Amino acid sequence: MAGRAKATIDNGMCEIECVDAARVREAIKAMPADGMINALAETFRALSDPTRIRIIAALSRRELCVCDLANLLGLTGSAVSHQLRLLRGQRLVKYRKEGKIAYYSLDDEHISNLFDEGVRHVKAG
Repeated sequence: MAGRAKATIDNGMCEIECVDAARVREAIKAMPADGMINALAETFRALSDPTRIRIIAALSRRELCVCDLANLLGLTGSAVSHQLRLLRGQRLVKYRKEGKIAYYSLDDEHISNLFDEGVRHVKAG
């Protein structure tokens, strides 16, 4: 019997069903609205691609033009532009034009903080 209980605990499951109604109510009150949940899911989906993470990493230090990013990433300008369009759609990056050159940067400090926190989380193991 002890072996079975250990296996259940190792699976991360409760051994008995026991609901703490106060904790559940507190969690429900703190739960963001569905619209916010969906927007967060879209943001994290945009960040789930290694190429887009590399773009965020590069832009976390300074603004770069599409050509710079393409050279840095070893991709075509078209491929980089596609990724930037997806990131821009989630307001993760923004751009400004200077003559014929489009310079990209992170949309705001929140994005830089999100990236830095993610790096710290992964490093902490």
